[in-house]
Amino acid sequence: MNRTANLSHLQTELFDICVIGGGASGAGCALDAASRGLKTALIERDDFSSATSSSSTKLVHGGVRYLEQAFKNLDPKQLSMVRKGLYERQTLLHIAPHLAHPLALLTPCKNWFAGMYFSIGLKLYDLLAGNRRLAPSRWLNKKEALHHFPAFSSSSFQSAVLYYDGQFDDARFNLGLVQTAALQGATVANHCSAVRFETNANGHIQAVLVRDELTGDTFWLRAKVFVNATGTRADSLRQTANAKQPDRMRASKGAHVVLPMDAVGPTLAALLVPETSDGRVLFAIPWRGHYLIRTTDTEADPAETPYLEPDEAEYLIEHVNQYLAKPLTVDQVTGGFAGLRPLLQADPDARSKSLVRDHEVEVDEKTGLVSLMGGKWTTYRLMAQDTIDVCGQRLGVHTESKTDELILLGGDGYGPTFIDSLTARHPTVNLQTIKHLTETYGTQATALLTLMEQDSTLAEPLVNRHPFVKAEVVYAARAEMALTLEDLLLRRIRLGLVDWQAALSAAPSAAALLGAELGWSSAHQQEQQDSFISLIQRHIDRAGLSSTRKESTVSA
Repeated sequence: MNRTANLSHLQTELFDICVIGGGASGAGCALDAASRGLKTALIERDDFSSATSSSSTKLVHGGVRYLEQAFKNLDPKQLSMVRKGLYERQTLLHIAPHLAHPLALLTPCKNWFAGMYFSIGLKLYDLLAGNRRLAPSRWLNKKEALHHFPAFSSSSFQSAVLYYDGQFDDARFNLGLVQTAALQGATVANHCSAVRFETNANGHIQAVLVRDELTGDTFWLRAKVFVNATGTRADSLRQTANAKQPDRMRASKGAHVVLPMDAVGPTLAALLVPETSDGRVLFAIPWRGHYLIRTTDTEADPAETPYLEPDEAEYLIEHVNQYLAKPLTVDQVTGGFAGLRPLLQADPDARSKSLVRDHEVEVDEKTGLVSLMGGKWTTYRLMAQDTIDVCGQRLGVHTESKTDELILLGGDGYGPTFIDSLTARHPTVNLQTIKHLTETYGTQATALLTLMEQDSTLAEPLVNRHPFVKAEVVYAARAEMALTLEDLLLRRIRLGLVDWQAALSAAPSAAALLGAELGWSSAHQQEQQDSFISLIQRHIDRAGLSSTRKESTVSA
């Protein structure tokens, strides 16, 4: 992806569809449109997956909780959401096998009745998945549960129910959507914001004024149809187009703490606590050598920038400790993050926990703006398909979506023997490095190994005790449109997500490597470094944690 060339195309060409917003839904729309042969533009005001779409719990799921609510409230909409999610879950695992895989989850049960209740519920979950079921759920006795999750305190539960959902790397998956859209012919650019619209004599939008946030330059981008895929900020763009549009968006905040793997110990399954003392769902999930602990549904302002707060960190640790033989402490936290979930509502007085997490495609007949609102990561592809179907109708183009079979960049040719073949071809490279590269880049790992062969210094670790190598910085600049140190260390390389202190340590060398690729002056390189350090320090301070904590020890 060449941003300079793409900016030139955005200024000079007429597009069928312009998608505004480069998160999961926007990137999904761009891929769907481009793969149907529509001339497609995608712009994102910050970086691809810079907000909600990189702050998920990394689960691809139908929604066990929604299933429970569907039956408790006799709500067919909730049941429909579960069906959609379970169908799409398998699709995501199929189109990105290097980034998504099945994950076993354990639900501890305090007594026999709870075990029976959850066992029946999860058998229904299996039934709804049909032939897309990952593996059958099982009711485990205490010994079996301890085998899967040795960290359990044996006195904290009577039995457990084991079931399966999917797990993925959200930001890397989002980037894969953008890259694959570009391969299908889409013109994409990050750090480009939509300032205002220009309309024709009928009041329909025909162009958007775009500002390059890196240079301050502005230009007009022209298209036949415009799609608003800006997530929790959808109302802002809707009202920029038409000031009379009412607010539709609400948001819930999900906060996460991150701990090193050895804080909990190796397990064969993640932990799901189905209900905390105040009615939330809590997850403790192994992910890329760390543990993510997360809860859901804190009311939030859709326009806010969310942070992990001290009381949230303490809450998460406290509730997981109820099930652990060796309690965790806040001092063990190495990183954390928070994200906002876009919720769509008709009733402005509804609380976020009662809202259905489904999506809606809205067309403003006055301006022609198509807005995709609500939804969740697991159903992004279906959301995009519905949106481009609507756009196709407005364009008079009738083609079907093909994204359920379109393998993302890095996934084509990826399989169980791919790591073995790379190891045989690159015997001098550490096996853990090859494993890390293939699980991050899929078959594109060959490009990084080539960089390492051409320059042996690029095979060096970016920072101690983490799997990242310097070649990843160069590759991110050349092939992944990483334009800032934040782009690199928070989304291309997830170091700033899981280990704040390690990210601070890596900043100088990462800035030097990225700056050399992008032609930064020494002053701009220092500015980037200072800005990133300030950002990470802000996360640390907001969480009430010390920036002097040692880097965690992780494995790929």
